[in-house]
Amino acid sequence: MYSGLCPWGSLCLLLSLLAASLLGRAELQVRVRLQDGRVTEEWLQADSEQDCSSVEYRKEDGTVITLLADYRQGVKIFRALILGELEKGQNQFQALCFVTRLNHNEIIPSESMAKLRQKNPRTVRQAEELRGLERLSMDVAVNFSKGGQLSSHMYNICSEAREAIYTREADVRFWLEKGVDGSMFEVLPQSADLPDLLHCKLWSDRWKPCICTYNLTIEWYPCMLKYCKNRDSAGKVSSYKCGIRSCQKSYSFDYYVSQKQLCLWDEET
Repeated sequence: MYSGLCPWGSLCLLLSLLAASLLGRAELQVRVRLQDGRVTEEWLQADSEQDCSSVEYRKEDGTVITLLADYRQGVKIFRALILGELEKGQNQFQALCFVTRLNHNEIIPSESMAKLRQKNPRTVRQAEELRGLERLSMDVAVNFSKGGQLSSHMYNICSEAREAIYTREADVRFWLEKGVDGSMFEVLPQSADLPDLLHCKLWSDRWKPCICTYNLTIEWYPCMLKYCKNRDSAGKVSSYKCGIRSCQKSYSFDYYVSQKQLCLWDEET
């Protein structure tokens, strides 16, 4: 779903100057090279009418990672659908949702995402900018039934993670100032409150409560718009959107679980 001129090399994805579809929705499949050299496929979706966009891909182990940006509400939602280990007594899959504020200019606007096109769909993309690792302590649980106050998209994207939706206390304070109902939040136990509450990887007992860590990476996403300059016959210079800059960013989420059985991947890290 990309087309147009390419002033910045073979890895570029270009913004079409054509109008978006009447529905304001667009979907794009992009081939992305991971840090270990493997190639995966990402799905980018955008809806300019609802003012949201998403990036989704499947990991080698079958886990599906989704990032949804709700620009209207200033919220981003990470979802992980993790295949369970049946031989260890887990369910068929486990779902997690992490909800944080969406920072200004963190991801390109939905109307720009909806206009993305690519000249060669078989091209393998690699992020131009590595934005490093962000560690987040997700110390508050979110009530799914009331989560629509943060983002109406939560009812869809987090429906499988009703009992595993987490956010940060710092974000909660911001939302409370905006008038959000505080009863949707529950502060979770922390190591500072319970000295025996350790990280899950330090426990051998699978039925003990602990602090779980989940790591994910958004391997490739359009993080900034690029602007080119044009000079008219009178010599007047103007700028116009002519492409995007792509980024990669990793996240590490720490959160409370009632038993290590819900965090068996921490044994592998």
